[in-house]
Amino acid sequence: MREKLWFLLCVWLLLCGSCLGRFVVEKNSLKVTVPDSVKGVYECAIGNFGVPQYGGTLVGTVIYPKANQKACKGFDEVDISFKSKPGGLPIFLLADRGDCYFTLKAWNAQNGGAAAILVSDDKNEQLITMDNPEEENADADYLQKINIPSALISKSLGDSIKKALSGGEMVNINLDWTEALPHPDERVEYEFWTNSNDECGPKCDSQMEFVRNFKGAAQILEQKGYTQFTPHYITWYCPEAFILSKQCKSQCINHGRYCAPDPEQDFSRGYDGKDVVVQNLRQVCFFKVANESGKPWLWWDYVTDFAIRCPMKDKRYTKECADHVIEALGVDLKKIDKCIGDTEADAENPVLKAEQDSQIGKGSRGDVTILPTLVINNRQYRGKLDKGAVLKAICAGFRETTEPAICLSKDIETNECLENNGGCWQDKAANLTACKDTFRGRVCECPVVQGVKFVGDGYTHCEASGALRCEINNGGCWKKTQDGRTFSACVEDHSQGCKCPPGFKGDGVDSCEDVDECKEKTACQCPECKCKNTWGSYECSCGSGLLYMREHDTCISKDANTEVSWSFVWIIILGLAAAGVAGYAIYKYRIRRYMDSEIRAIMAQYMPLDNQGEIPVHHAHRGDI
Repeated sequence: MREKLWFLLCVWLLLCGSCLGRFVVEKNSLKVTVPDSVKGVYECAIGNFGVPQYGGTLVGTVIYPKANQKACKGFDEVDISFKSKPGGLPIFLLADRGDCYFTLKAWNAQNGGAAAILVSDDKNEQLITMDNPEEENADADYLQKINIPSALISKSLGDSIKKALSGGEMVNINLDWTEALPHPDERVEYEFWTNSNDECGPKCDSQMEFVRNFKGAAQILEQKGYTQFTPHYITWYCPEAFILSKQCKSQCINHGRYCAPDPEQDFSRGYDGKDVVVQNLRQVCFFKVANESGKPWLWWDYVTDFAIRCPMKDKRYTKECADHVIEALGVDLKKIDKCIGDTEADAENPVLKAEQDSQIGKGSRGDVTILPTLVINNRQYRGKLDKGAVLKAICAGFRETTEPAICLSKDIETNECLENNGGCWQDKAANLTACKDTFRGRVCECPVVQGVKFVGDGYTHCEASGALRCEINNGGCWKKTQDGRTFSACVEDHSQGCKCPPGFKGDGVDSCEDVDECKEKTACQCPECKCKNTWGSYECSCGSGLLYMREHDTCISKDANTEVSWSFVWIIILGLAAAGVAGYAIYKYRIRRYMDSEIRAIMAQYMPLDNQGEIPVHHAHRGDI
């Protein structure tokens, strides 16, 4: 009994330390649309159970029952049903706070057919988070079956709604979770605060079930870079005055710096709290080493495998068993041991010190005091720890239209594009649509197909634009094949627009009609011509042996054409012959002249020629010698 009291004291010290921190109540928007007396936007606190519709909205009408107004017993006992009739709005139950747990109120409302429950506070105060009951009072059979959203509203708003309902007025409310989580970009960052302890009852069981069920989705999101996930573990420290006590020694490592409650809440049997701290530290270090190797998603495999292969009940919650799991996953065991360090040393462990610092709230996120806790985009998740509910919340953290395909699976989202194409533009023949389903609803946005961008308003018109546009559905232009010939109104060197080809007329989009050149007298109009229209063109022929010249739109004689041709050939031949004779004559004349001049030059050296003058002869005088 004394050990039990000591355990409770330690838990109390942990909670007191938490009270010094900051607990943030996560809220969503509640909008009353009618009546005018209550119309407006109000805050409400999201319950930490059920399934909040993160990223979405829910519209309903409010009912405040005449009996069982605190919803502490089943509504079938008072013969009341909240199931909406076909075509009617979903029903929100308004219940008063008090006399029973919030979770029981929600469970009774859900069984009564309500789509959501609004709990009216019983006093004027700051809104709080409606949480699950303490473990010893929890009924695990129904806690995980609550699927409707719940919210706590202020006493003043609750009184206003009751007054309007009592006056015979209808109260319609829009619950809006679209801004309950930040969604700034194309990647979601989330933290999962958990524990390696598997002997804490239904809460540990449901936590482990969630890890097993969510592992596949988490690994897909992480491997494709859609999310950045970080696991965390809560520890507390032992007060300095009790560091040397048996209780602190059994629950803490590093001389009372990092502690965890005894798994069985009994110091005389089973594993101790310090065993849990060491395994928590090992899981943190596993993640760090796996993350450094570029495979952070292996943490999900390690945690699930460790829970299966090394449970406390089989007395395998040991380092040896953990090492076998680590080796099987191919992660460096030496690096993990180095990360863990000396758990007996009277010194801070840098990894666990960082974990304790992370527990303190920052920005819009409050202190982490509850296990398990999910933090998405630095905002604490409220609701049931369930694969579908958590995936829906994570998907709400992506910027609009950037959600991965897993967010649009039929398990968590309905495709609005399936009905009437969402009211967007579409080309059924080419199977093209501007309707894009997103987590928050559809958007009408002209598509990009095989690198070709379509432009338009997305609702009534989308048109292919730019290079290669004719490759996609012929650019949205008319195209037809007939009589073995194909014509198109799409012009490759035009960035957009459609134009009927020559021989056709029309808008180029829906139709291009053949032009009858014969009927419209735009061709084949010479007196001797005979015109015949063809699809996209015409044929023109001439009678009486005449030949049609298309470029001149005239008929000429075939014989005349032949005579002219032969005359032209003879002229060319005679011209070439004359040119040859003239060239030969010129050649002979020039050779003759050249030879004559050479002969005369040679003879001039030996005898005077008739045309040369006397050459004077000089006689020498004697005196000149």
